[in-house]
Amino acid sequence: VKCVVDGIGANTWELSLASLGRRGICIFFGNASGPVPPVNPLKLIGKSNFITRPKLLDYTSTREELLARSGEVFGWVADGKMNVSIDKVFSLDE
Repeated sequence: VKCVVDGIGANTWELSLASLGRRGICIFFGNASGPVPPVNPLKLIGKSNFITRPKLLDYTSTREELLARSGEVFGWVADGKMNVSIDKVFSLDE
């Protein structure tokens, strides 16, 4: 694949990297199963892969930037370029 967005962390990071195609990027953003351990850069060389661990506040440091970025994402949804699926709905008392 071209891109993996991994919010699980410790239990899935190796699978995420293995699934990348040539010049793919893996975005680690969560630690649901624990943090991703330090990754040896030589693991990336076989397919010239990239990894990153972004932090939201570095991409939305001002109100204007937050509105621009969220507007872009909501625009993709409105234009049908990005689909949002709801796997399960829970009642408020659950």
